[in-house]
Amino acid sequence: MTVQLGINPLTWTNDDLPSLGAETSLETCLTEGRQAGFTGFELGNKFPRDASVLGPILAKHNVKLVSGWYSGELLTRSVEEEIEAVQPHLTLLRELGAKVMVFAEVTSCIHGDQDKSVYLRPKFPAEQWREYGEKLTKFARYTQSQGVQIAYHHHMGTVIETEADIDNLMKHTGPDVGLLLDTGHLTFAGADPIVVAERWAHRINHVHCKDIRRDVLADVKNRKTSFLDAVLNGVFTVPGDGCIDYSTLFTLLKNNEYQGWLVVEAEQDPAVANPLTYATLGYDNLSQLAKDAGLFN
Repeated sequence: MTVQLGINPLTWTNDDLPSLGAETSLETCLTEGRQAGFTGFELGNKFPRDASVLGPILAKHNVKLVSGWYSGELLTRSVEEEIEAVQPHLTLLRELGAKVMVFAEVTSCIHGDQDKSVYLRPKFPAEQWREYGEKLTKFARYTQSQGVQIAYHHHMGTVIETEADIDNLMKHTGPDVGLLLDTGHLTFAGADPIVVAERWAHRINHVHCKDIRRDVLADVKNRKTSFLDAVLNGVFTVPGDGCIDYSTLFTLLKNNEYQGWLVVEAEQDPAVANPLTYATLGYDNLSQLAKDAGLFN
């Protein structure tokens, strides 16, 4: 059993704050990511969304398409409307061989609003858990029928952020809905990634590896900053450069036969944190941690 190691282009250029790394080309992202050692990339805003165009670009750099973020709105859309909306994204993932789709409910989300404290995030309407779970499960069954499984991304500033939110989501959805375990977002939200992973290991089908700088997080919580200001202040970093216990987490994943991707997704200001330097550090640390746990050859 072995996992694959990928990276998100947020290391070089930021989707939520496009001014970060605006001048950095896709060519640079892919070249440096491969140089660092990664064999896969998630989508970013500079990636062509036509498989006939993107496929040859990825092949040139000898990297695979891992997945890509999809902004779901099932709280306000019908399943049929969501299926229609997802078609271009789903087609791209399917045609380029990605097996999971990063799905996050973005209704009323605030993580992209630099003027709003992330702690003012919207709360999930409790009376809609059952209905939402049924809708998401039906949607996930559809994408699964197309060869791509949902990997639900709990995310700061959204309606599904906390450990309790994740528990409710998992309890109200069927096994077609996978869980994306994001170590950084869980820690930011006040949860222990290992506890959540123990509880829902059988549902985890994708892992985002972003570490947390504990001192920066304490300052962010004290000042109640926006999510984007927290990023600019350096709350996230690559695995092994922060406070998260990846050794224990990866051993747990190994014991539960996890076989998906481990993706470095640690957005920072590229003008402060040199992308190639941190991509290389991330790969070196992640690969060693995964090897020590028996997840990676």
